[in-house]
Amino acid sequence: MTAAATEGERRRRGRPGYDLEAVLQAAVAVFNERGYDGASMEDLSKRLGIAKSAIYHHVSGKEELLRMALDRALDGWFEAAERAASLDAPAIVRLEELIRGTVAVLETRLPYVTLLLRVRGNTPVERAALDRRRSFDRLVARLVEEAERDGDVRADVDPKVTARLLSGLVNSLTEWYRPGSRPAGSPPLADALCATAFDGLRVRR
Repeated sequence: MTAAATEGERRRRGRPGYDLEAVLQAAVAVFNERGYDGASMEDLSKRLGIAKSAIYHHVSGKEELLRMALDRALDGWFEAAERAASLDAPAIVRLEELIRGTVAVLETRLPYVTLLLRVRGNTPVERAALDRRRSFDRLVARLVEEAERDGDVRADVDPKVTARLLSGLVNSLTEWYRPGSRPAGSPPLADALCATAFDGLRVRR
């Protein structure tokens, strides 16, 4: 192992009680509370109760923490897309699987998805994240278009509009969903969302 690799491993392993994951979680909380532009490394050091130098033991700075946080959300979305794409099933089934997967990512990585949805492209890291997000949106739109060609999605709505409505429905969960807020025994959140999105609210008589 090279000296550089040894140093990198030591840096990532971190000091007892303040590993990289703990620093990242605290950073995401501070970014969501204050906004990325309004948050500082001083704010983070106060949140953790450690000196800024201890944080720099793990990362190069605020921008690296932002990149890691946004990748946590985006990687989850693309992993869900890969699982959906691997299904030997009609496009409408793969589309629903993808929507369920994005809901699961939101449930398990809520602070990271919340942060992703708030970025505006003010930094290179944010712009790169927005590029990845647009790539994901195009993937959803292609699935909608394929399902429309199959006759499984209504053709009188622009597929891009349908894709945006689906994404908006999922992303709106960040405004009200909180882990543990739903009564025990409630149906999975993805079931309710998919029933609304794919079957509609009106009871057919």
